[in-house]
Amino acid sequence: MPYYTKLGLLPQKRHVQFRRPDGCLYSEELFGTEGFTGPSGTMYHIHPPTQVYGWKPLYSTKQEYVETDIMRMRHVMTGGQRMAPRGDAVTGRVVLFGNADCEMAVCNPAEQMPYHYKNAQGDECLFIHFGSGVCHTMLGTIRFGPKDYLIIPKGITYTIIWDARKNGTDGKPTDGGPSIENTPYSRFLLIETTNGSHYGPPKRYVSKEHGQYLEHAPYCERDFRLPEMPLTWDVKGDFPVRIKARDLIHEYVYHYHPLDVVGWDGCYYPYAFNIDDFSPITGKLHMPPPIHQTFEAHNFVICSFCPRMLDYHPQAIKVPYNHSNLDSDEVLYYVEGNFGSRKGIEVGSLTAHPQGIPHGPHPGTIEASLLATHTAELAVMCDTFRPLFPTKAALDLDDAKYPASWQGEHFPGLTSGKMHLNGVTVPQASAAAFPREVNPVAVIRADVASRIVPAPIVNGNGGGHGGNGAAANVPPSRAGDTANVWGP
Repeated sequence: MPYYTKLGLLPQKRHVQFRRPDGCLYSEELFGTEGFTGPSGTMYHIHPPTQVYGWKPLYSTKQEYVETDIMRMRHVMTGGQRMAPRGDAVTGRVVLFGNADCEMAVCNPAEQMPYHYKNAQGDECLFIHFGSGVCHTMLGTIRFGPKDYLIIPKGITYTIIWDARKNGTDGKPTDGGPSIENTPYSRFLLIETTNGSHYGPPKRYVSKEHGQYLEHAPYCERDFRLPEMPLTWDVKGDFPVRIKARDLIHEYVYHYHPLDVVGWDGCYYPYAFNIDDFSPITGKLHMPPPIHQTFEAHNFVICSFCPRMLDYHPQAIKVPYNHSNLDSDEVLYYVEGNFGSRKGIEVGSLTAHPQGIPHGPHPGTIEASLLATHTAELAVMCDTFRPLFPTKAALDLDDAKYPASWQGEHFPGLTSGKMHLNGVTVPQASAAAFPREVNPVAVIRADVASRIVPAPIVNGNGGGHGGNGAAANVPPSRAGDTANVWGP
């Protein structure tokens, strides 16, 4: 994190005597990154954190990827009843995609965690889709709920206690999610760093000199929920702590409660951020995906596609343009809403679009979106700069028909005469705000002179900003020509 905070009891200076009520010294621990030159935290334990025993390996977490030489669009369907509950918030994780930089998993836990856990291999970003609970960490407690991002940095010991989901008077879950029989506690998405890097804000959002979030950032420090009390458990006994390192889960046993920190300070800590607190950046014309960026780590980013006002130029195309992300693979996790540029997508779906293949709106979605002024869709995207590979679990949930979903007529009804493209499909609010731009736009004929070719006549008026649309050496437009289908 880019800013300093503190919690609990601290001595006035670092690395000085700080004594417990019984006169013994608290055990100071420096939590450092990047060889102690990066963000760090200093904490004070009741007991020496080195006193552990009972080490043993439990199980491997190394992933086996399949179809690593196959490049195609994928639609992995994890919603509804498709994924049965299994394991806990750690053992129940099902990795679907990954590479040397990150792994993407989904989880539908069947039981509570009877142990504490530390990922000593990478940072974790949990997006809580359904469910709520409490995350008790060595640096304090974070209560979380639906649509929360929960960022847990590498090395933080924690456990999660889920709230039981409830049905309403109609017999359906109050959070609108899958049945409680299928999802007793939660559904969440996990994006984990596997290259040793840490999550942080996009650098363009933060002051280089002071680390403060800048005014153009879509969120700021006020939106984060930091660890709170309770902080300290002073209890003796045998407490297992599972540690992920070197693609293996190990178990150590502490003879005291592992969350025995009485105070800490620094710039390295877990936090929660609700996706509804992301303030989308909008524009007169369609904005590129980087405006949705929320977090970044080495070689990949996480973006939040939130409900927002759509582009407000009267002639704007509201859904994303066809695009080739030449340097990135894109995976979207669909949370809720109507996904305007896609058909057949469900809540809990993941779509994977690899670099090298253009993708864009499904047939019919462009025309269908032209009168829309807002979108209610909500999705989380991970863009990676190295190819993502699927696991066997992803193939088991794959919609094999998805790559063919772009086939078909992109202007349904045009050839049959059921639909006429008149070039003036314009939202009334946009037309009122920008009356000079209601008519079809002029066209640039890209030769040396860069002549402006007027748009065709619409309802008896020439297009463009010039009123009658006249231009030298250009034949007059014919009645019935339209901006949507006409070209110079």
